[in-house]
Amino acid sequence: LTAIGIGAIIGGGIFVLTGTAAHYHAGPALALSFVVAGIGCVFAALCYAEFASMLPVEGSAYAYAYGTVGEMFAWLIGWGLILEYAMGAMTVAVSWSGYFAKLLHLFHIEIPFWLRNDPFSAAKYATDNGLAQPGFAMNLPAFIIVWVVTLILVKGIKEAASANNIIVVLKVSAVLFVIIVGAFYVNQANWTPFVPAPETVTGEDGNPHTAYGWGGIISGASAIFFAYIGFDAVSTQAGEAINPKKDIPFAIIASLLVCTALYIFVSLVLTGMINYKDIVGDALKAPVAYAFEKVGQTWAVFIITTAATVGLISVMLVMMLGQTRIFLGMAKDGLIPQFFCQIHPTFRTPWKSTLLVGALVSTVACFTPI
Repeated sequence: LTAIGIGAIIGGGIFVLTGTAAHYHAGPALALSFVVAGIGCVFAALCYAEFASMLPVEGSAYAYAYGTVGEMFAWLIGWGLILEYAMGAMTVAVSWSGYFAKLLHLFHIEIPFWLRNDPFSAAKYATDNGLAQPGFAMNLPAFIIVWVVTLILVKGIKEAASANNIIVVLKVSAVLFVIIVGAFYVNQANWTPFVPAPETVTGEDGNPHTAYGWGGIISGASAIFFAYIGFDAVSTQAGEAINPKKDIPFAIIASLLVCTALYIFVSLVLTGMINYKDIVGDALKAPVAYAFEKVGQTWAVFIITTAATVGLISVMLVMMLGQTRIFLGMAKDGLIPQFFCQIHPTFRTPWKSTLLVGALVSTVACFTPI
């Protein structure tokens, strides 16, 4: 359960958002932004933990609303959660496709642009690069990875949990690698001043705003908050937990604390390896990989890109797993058709809703510019 939480939380955010937040918001004090965001999440996590011990059933916030404020609010919250997990899985599938293409590029293998972009993005790519407009385009890697994850989820919760555990070990190892190896290349001068004086900076949107200082730490916390989303996915697994009243609260808090500690150390190493002012252009897309390139350790880029590619699979896995369990809870309560709570006789999973979710997520990820 703790690995499911860590699997959902550690995604592309740690490898991408750190650069944006350091350059545009907090500078070296980004580590404090992670502390602030972590504290904010802990209060939400404690609420989830308390609810999970009182109502140890699948359904997360949907079930908690059903048990406290009634069916109407629960129905609305249930659909809100389904939309959240669906959007999360779709966007992560597209992100995975981008990382996968980058990983293949490192081995000098190129995927044609019309097979790694949806029709709209492919047309824009062709226009921007003076290429002939493709007659057909689809994001094939995103489509395939969604169906790989779907089949794992249909096979069973133990298979899904085992696959997630392996991926979590790999990506936590990669984060520890970044922290330990990166620590040898930290230049303490890059941390001075640790909290830079406030100044006006042109943001990503092209508009000027006040960055750095204590205000920058707070705005940095809001910028990297996305990197924490996912701990609530643990509570969707209460129906399959061995001792949900004890295990779910433990896993929610433990996964959040582990990820907060890792995030703080990564942000300290990143801002120590390169000056926050130098994180511009392509460095903003992959700041951790750029930091290792800058200190002459280009081989580390292979490890980081591989970790990000593999790591995003577990985010998708947990998002889609959570979504089907919310469908299951709503169907059991009679708020949606019984189709969604039909359990496979052999695999003991809600296989019909899992296949439906897979079809929807794969189609949107493949053919729309999400």
